[in-house]
Amino acid sequence: MEFSELAKNRYSCRKLSDRPVEKEKLEEILSIARLSPTAHNNQPYRIFVASGEEAVRKVKETTPCDFGASLFLLIAAEKKEGWVREFDGKNFAEVDAAIVASHVMLSIEALGLGSTWVAYFDAPKLKKLFPETADYELIALFPIGYKEKDAEPSHLHFERRPLEELVKYL
Repeated sequence: MEFSELAKNRYSCRKLSDRPVEKEKLEEILSIARLSPTAHNNQPYRIFVASGEEAVRKVKETTPCDFGASLFLLIAAEKKEGWVREFDGKNFAEVDAAIVASHVMLSIEALGLGSTWVAYFDAPKLKKLFPETADYELIALFPIGYKEKDAEPSHLHFERRPLEELVKYL
């Protein structure tokens, strides 16, 4: 699939089936995430995989945005590992984690699965339920699964502002 086709066709899928995601597909998503570029190649992120009945139940306690998934990826930033821009002290750990999350999101689609970038989750509660995440900045949650047959993009998906509003030539 051409990248432009992937970018155009990917949408936030909010209706996932209960069909299990194969281990090979999960491993491919994680392998692609590992290829993500990061500032100074510091790789200041962690990916937490929540699968299995207990882990999924805990995730579902922190967000209504599970969309029927039985597999979740949580992308987190490790601030102390982030590259810091010397001119203004900007730490790039969260930027790098967002780049990883974008790779995750696109690889999910490329593998014929569905997901959406969930930001609406109770991060403090998630950190209590999963203490291994406590020292990280939680960036994104991805419920992953096969799209239901009647899943479709929201009515807002294809609405885009004109390039003239978004791009400024210097």
